[in-house]
This record gives sequence, structure tokens and C-alpha cells, in this order.
Amino acid sequence: MFTSQTSSFQDSIDVEERDDFDSEEIAGYSQKTQLNCYYTIYLYQGTRSEASGENVAWNQRRADSTTSQDDVSLALVDSSLPSEAEPELRTYISRRLSKGALLGGMGNIATVELSIPEQAVGCYCCLLEQERSPEQPDADGNGYVICFMGGSEKGLNLYPLLELDKYVQGLHSSLQTPELQNLETEVRPYLSRWYEESVMHIYRVVQLVQSNISFLLHAALSHTHVELNNSDERTKADVSRFIKAASLVGLSQQDTTTASLCKAISEDTQSDLILDCSTSPPALSNAVSNRFCDDWIQAFLNAAERCNPFLLRQILENFKLKAIQDMNSLKRFVRQAEMSHYALFRCCLFLQGCGNGDVLLQNARAEHSDMPEACSIISVLEEFIKEQSQARA
Repeated sequence: MFTSQTSSFQDSIDVEERDDFDSEEIAGYSQKTQLNCYYTIYLYQGTRSEASGENVAWNQRRADSTTSQDDVSLALVDSSLPSEAEPELRTYISRRLSKGALLGGMGNIATVELSIPEQAVGCYCCLLEQERSPEQPDADGNGYVICFMGGSEKGLNLYPLLELDKYVQGLHSSLQTPELQNLETEVRPYLSRWYEESVMHIYRVVQLVQSNISFLLHAALSHTHVELNNSDERTKADVSRFIKAASLVGLSQQDTTTASLCKAISEDTQSDLILDCSTSPPALSNAVSNRFCDDWIQAFLNAAERCNPFLLRQILENFKLKAIQDMNSLKRFVRQAEMSHYALFRCCLFLQGCGNGDVLLQNARAEHSDMPEACSIISVLEEFIKEQSQARA
């Protein structure tokens, strides 16, 4: 039993030996390299109508960078892609628009092959439609198509689409300026930061706390509030997003009530985790971890050395998957222990071996709060874990 459990845990840490990425991607991840990232923004017109007088000059400047297909017209506004690759992307986006594959405000991710060093790259695309005036509710659709490229399709899909959609929506007000006179001052800088803002936050957090990453992982699993002192707003946002990404809320079978109960239990038994960012790495107060979280430290540090945020995100997802698997195993053992003393013994052995007993029991108690028999079993297991901790101390 312990052999198979250890093997499963090691598989979830050793991302390079799994099938989460293709072999070619893994080979790239094994080297320390900075991944290239790109952006492109197009002006989109739903029909090939004649331009209005005030837009003639602006459209004329883009006459050589416009693609029309059926009832779709795309004009290049700005791009960081090499000049030979941008027309290839424009043709690809035009085909997708003509098929109705892009919905307003809802991005999607696919693989595109372009004339860039990576050849095949993950591409996020989102159509931002311009608001139609009440006087012309049936006017032809116009707007902007925004594309972010970097890593692979699998890598980008590790990040919630809603986060990328939200980042794109942050550009909406800047795109209302006539002829995009704010292109160089607002639009281009914002698009250029997409990789730093939407992808690199986990990497920055690992770089910030180094081997103390286990305390943040434990805080995320145990619903412990994290407070930062002497920190800038960006770092606070990064840590908050890391905690949210590492949390199991919404992924396991916990509902909102159960998550709230877990948080209440945590507030009763633990103090906030405090990071003082006046030192490097930050000094921690009220830091709590366990063997399960400690075992993931080296995996995060190794991935950070390779400067690849997609690999870090995959390791974080594997961490959560393993925690969910253990949580489901404990719930199964608790149900069996209600009818069998041997199952209770197996439950004790499982908690002793997994190294995450405190977190698992906290979640189990919250989820079984209305089940007296299960709660009595959990109380026995909590006493067992307490005795084991005292014996080790």
C-alpha cells in the first residue's frame, strides 16, 4: 500500500516523466531559457463596407496590412510578431472569424504555426466588440481581435480563460479613442505586459519566498489568510493569485458552505500567515507546513530555475490533484470506518503516510459536520494525528 502511494506521489512531482507535455516540450523545459511571447491586435469589421470619411486616412495607412475574407475584414493595428509571421496569423484569425469561431468577450486557445523560432505556439484570441449605438442596433459588427502568443496550447490552457479574458477586458476603455491615438501611450504598453501580468505571477512568488513556498501551499489548502507587510501592490496581488490558484475551492467536492466552514475552523485554530517583505526572502510569522507540502519544495525550486512559468503551473496543478486524490481517499476510508474497525486502522495508516493529515481532517470535519457518526470517527483520527505529532516532537 505504501509503495503504490509513494510511487503515485513521485509521479505527480516528476512532471518530466509524465505525459502532461509532449516530449519536445519537455526537452525545452529542461533547459534554462526565457520563452518568447508575442501580441497582436487587429481592427475587425463584420462586412466590407465603405469606410466613413473620418476613418479614411486611418484605414488607408493600413491598406497593405488588411485581409478580407467573405464578410470579414481584419486590419493590423499593432503586433510584436516578426513581419513574416503576422500575415500568417491574420489569415488564421480571418478564417476563424468567417466560421463564427470567435465570440465577443470570450477568448479561446489553439495552436498556430507561424514563421517564428518556436514554429508552433499557443495562441489566445479574443474578440472585443464595440458597443452599438441605440440609434443603430443592427449595425454591422465592428471591434478588435486581440491575440496573445507564448508557450504551447497545453501550457496556456493551464491558466483559466477567465483570467485572460479579464485582462483583455481591461483594455476596453482604451480602445474607445478615435483612431487609437493612445496606441503608443496606453494600448501597446498594456498588450506588451500580458505575459508578465497573466502568466509570470507564480514564478515571481516562488522567486520571492524560495524554499518557504511550502508555507504558502499549506495556507492555500488550509484556508489560512495570508497578510503581507512592507510590500508593494504587485507583490500582494501575486501572492493573492498564487493562494487562489493553489486552493481547492471549486475543484474538489466542497461546496460554498463547506469551504466557509473550513475557513471558520482555520480561523479558530490558526493565526494569519504574515510575510514581512522588508527582507529577502521575506520573514514569516505563524508559519505552518507539513510533510506533504514540504515534499513539493524542490519541484517548485527546480522549475523556477528553468524560468518556465508553464512548468510551474503544471506542478501546481499536480500538487492540487494529489491533494484532491488524498481527500477523496480519506472520505472513502471514513465511510468504511463507520462499519469496520480495520478500516479505521487503515485510515490511521493512510493519514500517517500521506503527510497531509491536518489539512485532510480539517476539510473532512467541515464536510461531515452534519453527520454525527463520521464526526466521531474524525475525532478519533484527530487524536491519533495529535499523538503522532507529539511523539515526533
